[in-house]
Amino acid sequence: MTTDSGAGPEPGGSGPGEDVTEGLPAGWVRATIGELCDVNPRGFDEEPGDDDLISQVPMAAVEAATGRMDASTQVRYGDVKNKSLTRFQENDVLFAKITPCMENGKIAKAQGLVGGRALGSTEFHVLRSRGAVLPEYLMHFLLQRHVRRAAERHMTGAVGQRRVPRPYLAELEIPVPPLAEQHRIVAKLEDQLAHIEAGEAALGLAAKKFEDLIQAVRSRGVWQADEDSLPDGWRWGVVGDVLEGIETGKSFTCLPRPARDDEWGVIKVSAMTWGEFRADENKALPLEREPNPDYEIHSGDILVSRANTVDYVGAPVLVGATRAKLMLSDKSLRLVPKVGVDRNWLIEVLSSRPVRSQYSAAATGTSDSMRNISQATVRSARIPIPLEGAEQKAVATAIADTMSLVSPLKGQLDEQAREAVRLRNALLYSAFTGTLVLQDPDDEPASVLLDRIRAQRAGGAKPARRKRAPSTTAPAAPPTSGRPVPSGTQEALPL
Repeated sequence: MTTDSGAGPEPGGSGPGEDVTEGLPAGWVRATIGELCDVNPRGFDEEPGDDDLISQVPMAAVEAATGRMDASTQVRYGDVKNKSLTRFQENDVLFAKITPCMENGKIAKAQGLVGGRALGSTEFHVLRSRGAVLPEYLMHFLLQRHVRRAAERHMTGAVGQRRVPRPYLAELEIPVPPLAEQHRIVAKLEDQLAHIEAGEAALGLAAKKFEDLIQAVRSRGVWQADEDSLPDGWRWGVVGDVLEGIETGKSFTCLPRPARDDEWGVIKVSAMTWGEFRADENKALPLEREPNPDYEIHSGDILVSRANTVDYVGAPVLVGATRAKLMLSDKSLRLVPKVGVDRNWLIEVLSSRPVRSQYSAAATGTSDSMRNISQATVRSARIPIPLEGAEQKAVATAIADTMSLVSPLKGQLDEQAREAVRLRNALLYSAFTGTLVLQDPDDEPASVLLDRIRAQRAGGAKPARRKRAPSTTAPAAPPTSGRPVPSGTQEALPL
């Protein structure tokens, strides 16, 4: 289970025009990613032949915040080479540029690629080291929460389709130790992270069991029915039967920061998760844009995520206390129940697995990074309906009473997850400030290696790109170590 929250020190890293932290250890330098890497190189160092097998890596094949990816899906290069996909090769670093994948940490080192090459989602930036930075070191640096938050502030585009621009990433400055020290840092990092991830995996299993328990409680309350039998006073219907209407916001080009208390803001897709509304997940509306009060969110609203990742599309939330001057976006829906419909009961219905399954099955989109459901899909989900408001309230109350008995378990799991995040943050902080491993005065300073690489490039020493490589039809290399992501098949996955 990976969580991206919690406090922790935030070292190093700067964006264009931002202050640079001083006081690096001996032998370290600061350099931009553009100095260290080819950013979005045009293609492969060795062009495959049409009959060669290569990996295909959709966004869904990259795990969030772990640095792992599944490269086992293989395709014939000639079948896909003319598609508008991103080319990358072994040891490149992938950086998801689109929201919410970037914020979620879909960043990985390309490893275990079939034939050493792959085609992937067009929403990846590709970073190819020139030799002064290890791909693993760069990957772990970019995975830091504060680095991703800084990148988020520089995203451009409309809400829901915002991207980290290439110039920002190329000009991002990072601390660079001597290459020998980078090897020591990476080895120590990965050893310690393995212990943290083992604990996170155990927490993930516990969280899955807790979710099963919650759904069992919800099913006993909401789904007291089967195809042939309903309790007295109940009937089969659809969600639309209990709604007066559905409202949605509009797409706005917002400022790359949250709204201040006196400003209007528009919620991001990350504002809605299962059962939780995050009012601070918003973007400020520019002063020249006239806000529409009809889109303002109020306490007691029932919101549904119309467009989100595959895990969160269709997620409902009952808004509690919230700030003023916060508007719906075009990625969110507000459900207006009919008079007499109990809102808490409706939330339990929308959160139940049968409804979630119906929404997931009907979601459209070619990438797990952004799936969509329509208002018609929301309305058409089949549900059992207690006709009396008192019965609906009794169901919701019974569920809430049972939930109150088990909710302390969830609180303990959440606190342990936050502690894992704090440990991860502290570990990364020590890695990129020079305190994780000892410095060796005999290491070649990073500046010397960088100067040598610059001189070689200036002298045209970069190896020429070859037209094609020897045919590669061997089976796929095994996925990277650690917790595996779902394996692919011989068929291409959607990107």
